[in-house]
Amino acid sequence: MDAEGFGELLQQAEQLAAETEAVSELPHVERNLQEIQQAGERLRSRTLTRTSQDAADVKASILLGSRGLDIFHISQRLESLSAATTFEPLEPVKDTDIQGFLKNERDNALLSAIEESRRRTFLLAEEYHRESMLVQWEQVKQRVLHTLLGAGEDALDFSQDVEPSFVSEVAAPGRSALNSVEVAYGRQIYVFNEKIVNGHIQPSLGDLCAAVADSLDDKNVSDLWLMVKQMTDVLLVPAKDTLKSRTSVEMQMAFVRQALSFLENRYKSFTMGTVFGNLHQAQLGGVPGTYQLVRSFLNIKLPGPLPGMQDGEVEGQPVWAVIYYCLRCGDLNAAMQVVNRAQHQLGDFKSWFQEYMSSPDKRLSPTSENKLRLHYRRALRNSADPYKRAVYCLIGKCDVNDNHGEVADKTDDYLWLKLNQVCFDDDGGSSPQDRLTLPQLQKQLLEDYGESHFLASQHPFLYFQVLFLTAQFEAAVAFLFRVERLRSHAVHVALVLYELRLLLKSSGQSAQLLSQEPGDPPMIRRLNFIRLLMLYTRKFESTDPREALQYFYFLRNEKDSQGENMFMRCVSELVIESREFDMLLGKLEKDGSRKPGIIDKFAGDTRTIISKVALEAENKGLFEEAVRLYELAKNPDKVLELMNRLLSPVIAQVSAPQSNKERLKNMAVVIAERYRSQGTAAEKSINSTFYLLLDLMTFFDEYHAGHVDRAYDVMERLKLLPLSQESVEERVAAFRNFSDEVRHNLSEVLLASMNILFTQYKRLKGAPAGTPGRAQRTIEDQGMQLRSQARALITFAGMIPYNMAGDTNARLVQMELLMN
Repeated sequence: MDAEGFGELLQQAEQLAAETEAVSELPHVERNLQEIQQAGERLRSRTLTRTSQDAADVKASILLGSRGLDIFHISQRLESLSAATTFEPLEPVKDTDIQGFLKNERDNALLSAIEESRRRTFLLAEEYHRESMLVQWEQVKQRVLHTLLGAGEDALDFSQDVEPSFVSEVAAPGRSALNSVEVAYGRQIYVFNEKIVNGHIQPSLGDLCAAVADSLDDKNVSDLWLMVKQMTDVLLVPAKDTLKSRTSVEMQMAFVRQALSFLENRYKSFTMGTVFGNLHQAQLGGVPGTYQLVRSFLNIKLPGPLPGMQDGEVEGQPVWAVIYYCLRCGDLNAAMQVVNRAQHQLGDFKSWFQEYMSSPDKRLSPTSENKLRLHYRRALRNSADPYKRAVYCLIGKCDVNDNHGEVADKTDDYLWLKLNQVCFDDDGGSSPQDRLTLPQLQKQLLEDYGESHFLASQHPFLYFQVLFLTAQFEAAVAFLFRVERLRSHAVHVALVLYELRLLLKSSGQSAQLLSQEPGDPPMIRRLNFIRLLMLYTRKFESTDPREALQYFYFLRNEKDSQGENMFMRCVSELVIESREFDMLLGKLEKDGSRKPGIIDKFAGDTRTIISKVALEAENKGLFEEAVRLYELAKNPDKVLELMNRLLSPVIAQVSAPQSNKERLKNMAVVIAERYRSQGTAAEKSINSTFYLLLDLMTFFDEYHAGHVDRAYDVMERLKLLPLSQESVEERVAAFRNFSDEVRHNLSEVLLASMNILFTQYKRLKGAPAGTPGRAQRTIEDQGMQLRSQARALITFAGMIPYNMAGDTNARLVQMELLMN
């Protein structure tokens, strides 16, 4: 039977093949089994894809159709939308269609205007952005510059084996970064500022700082402040034109007189010390005075006769040596006493010296000067008596290239000799070798000789003296500032000069510590005073903000490149860096009153400074600190605006001890209670947002604690979401008035509310049955009400013009379906 079955099957197959071959219209296809299998798989996959797509369309139609949406019409409307660009130029019409032509021209004009306005808006936005970036970069650049010491090419000296670091070490938290010298100076700065702030007579800052030097028991520092006091004891300078006053002939002559007086007094003290230290050899006697002092000093300095001395002796000492040392001690009368004793050997010198003494500017008349110079060139230039040559060069201000090394073997002597030869008048008749101006001397010492000649790294006080006594105050301060152990002295010398209006300041804050500016005279240098002070305070402003504030007060009349007051800017940075808000700016008491801070002594309008600091903190993202500062500044709008920004991201979080949410919640509650008790209110929209966020925080706290009924009551009182179909439209309209801080939490609020409804629904379904009739109807009615509220939430979520998190709608629909 099986054989018959297979045979019949074979016969049918052959017949079918024959019939197929008989049809000539169809092509003959030959495929093996593998090809047939692949073709079948392809057909099957197409069928499945089409079937799954159709099934998805059907499901979408069912889901959206149940909510009253016609997916067929929506699809048609979407397909009919044009994909053309909004501002595409219109095609021209025929010349004969005047109506169309005019319409096109009008539309094209409108589109061109819109496009041009758009282009200009983007350009303007880019320009504003660029300017903002430049301002921010300038501020960052200033902070970088204030962290480094850039005082020119010679700022770093690598020749020393041991060189103090320019980067201050960070002190341990809670410990002062000030050393004993800086603390002593700081006390005097405090005393000085207290007098000014309280309206008393301004004390001498130089005297206060000199008192510090006396307490240090350091002769170099004491001499430094003695020199500063001597050099600054000149006529007061007009506040607005320091450069003009500093370069005036009268001021420069005064500086030279003060420098000579300082050098002469110090040499006289040295002479007295030498004599009284060697009384036996000095043989001091006779009438007390400079003459006897010099004679005794020469008994020690020149114990035996020297070859080459001219014009005899006075009481056993060379006459010219006695005259020279009397001049060196600054006593012209004593020198005149020697000249009178030896006048017969001195020729015309007595008349010249009398004229020199009687001259107010210590200068011979042109006639006498020319005679003296001629006599010097003819008879004395190659003289073997060094003292005679030195005295003639002093009186006649001639042969300025001769350093007189045999006599002036110390730097003090050299300086004294050169300062005596400085001329101030424009006498064109003098030859270059007989003329030395103050700028020429300054250039010689600062540029030609420089630090290496004076071994400045080993003898910083000496080089400071060289520069300071030649009225190069800025260069002297900048040099001393680079020596770390002497930095505090340099800063306070600069403060004294600044208070006396004798300091030449850089016009730009980004300039180097010591700089030259175009248009200034050749040897004029300027000091970046702001940068100097900020570099100095950088070391201790985080550990000793009180002291730093005292120094910043000196910048109260200075402005930065943007025109901002430097005192306010420094205070702002100081408060933010140190975080000492209460100590510096004051503290807000529970009753809303403000306890004064340190800043109250220095500024009458503290609110402006506090607002400035608050704005700076806000720009740096320190919102909590900014809130406290805006509270101090009595600015409720900014307080609540920032609180809204702080509360918005955390209101939906679970509360935990010491968490961000708990801290911000406590902070917000304190502010709310204070404002309500004082009747303080911010702008209406900000105010309403703040209290709504607080209520939402209460809602989420109850929700996370599992108190769903309490949470439901809170949401019902807030009237934020629709809990019935009738209120959907009203809530959608109200939603447009909510701020972004509330909108950002809408997804969490909807999901939490839907969870509450779903929890109530499950509890209702799981409740034990009571009276069969009425109890069952009540449960059904309550269930219908919960489902209606859930549908209202979903309808509301679909109608509001806001993009929520991607899965929010899906989760809402899922929970609503579970309730059905």
